[in-house]
Amino acid sequence: MAPGHRAGTVSRVISHATTSPVAGTSAALAEAVIDLGAIAANVRTIGAVTRTDVMAVVKADGFGHGAAAAARAALDGGATWLGVTSSAEALALRAGGITAPILSWLHRPDEDFGPLLAAGVDVSVSTVPHLRSVAAAAARCGQTAMVQLKVDTGLSRNGARADEWGDLVALARAYETAGSVRVRGVWSHLQDADQPGSPLVRRQVSAFRAAVRVARAAGLDPVLLHLANSAAALTAPATRFDICRVGLAVYGVEPVGHANFGLRPAMTLRSSVVNLKRVPAGTGVSYGPDHVTGAPTTLALVPVGFADGLPRSAEGRAEVLVGGGRCPVVGRITMDQVVVDVGDRPVRLGDTVTLFGPGTAGEPTAADWARWAGTNPNDILTGIGARVARRYTGVTA
Repeated sequence: MAPGHRAGTVSRVISHATTSPVAGTSAALAEAVIDLGAIAANVRTIGAVTRTDVMAVVKADGFGHGAAAAARAALDGGATWLGVTSSAEALALRAGGITAPILSWLHRPDEDFGPLLAAGVDVSVSTVPHLRSVAAAAARCGQTAMVQLKVDTGLSRNGARADEWGDLVALARAYETAGSVRVRGVWSHLQDADQPGSPLVRRQVSAFRAAVRVARAAGLDPVLLHLANSAAALTAPATRFDICRVGLAVYGVEPVGHANFGLRPAMTLRSSVVNLKRVPAGTGVSYGPDHVTGAPTTLALVPVGFADGLPRSAEGRAEVLVGGGRCPVVGRITMDQVVVDVGDRPVRLGDTVTLFGPGTAGEPTAADWARWAGTNPNDILTGIGARVARRYTGVTA
């Protein structure tokens, strides 16, 4: 377990979490109900499969779930590290009282790394200019910077290429000798892990092992090696190393095709019916109109739209749960509203509409919306906008 954190000491159970409809609970027109108990349970499930430590990725406001709340729940489930994209995200966690180890991995080379170092955050480094900036900040602060070197093993995104890696590790070793830097970890990111058995994953594992050998030959002694993301953590043992860096799976979305590891989706998106109208056949619905009713039916207006994170590209395929069953979204998804054809169901004004959730009550899931929109569940979850109220159940700090 990483230093500075002891799992199981940061949370308590809410014994009377409410599950009442949106109507009457908030001035917000929609709410995302976040089951923090599911996040904790998912981390435990992941750890039981991987038999390694887990770094819970809470970037992008905890994939839309709320970074601090998600972080605490993940730590309660046994995560020993937290991963974020930026200094702002890392420092916000520290400001929220979270003391667990954090890795921050995307920075400008001219960034002032002093606040991160003062907050005890590990900094990911991929280039020589970045490393020089971190070392300079450490000298100004009079402390040793904890860094984790990232190598590009094939994703061609961030990370040092193989022909740059030798120079990076040599300079890191020089800074270690001078006392300004300590290389705690070496890591990389996978390109095709959601395809089990992919030869690209095997090649990346080999490239990663080679990079670690180069680092050690240069005199570095990283104690934290990590390569596996959600999909690889659950399906590719060769990628696991010391810790698995897990994002999507923490929030309960199965990361590999139709495989089911028993993860529990943590977010349920709800709104309510704010208007109902009975219309005849041949009625045009919303802009265009792109949809015309084929028979007499009832249309329900739901006050949530693409400004709240519903993808317009799901038009013509999306469904919601209302009136005891799934009903289609008809017409264009607009900025603030969608129209649902509820047919002859006994739907009333104020009834709850579940746009997505765990799927256990017949409602769509975030993965369903991703499929309808031709995107991935990450896009759906992180797209849920700020005007959607968050309400937490389960485990909290």
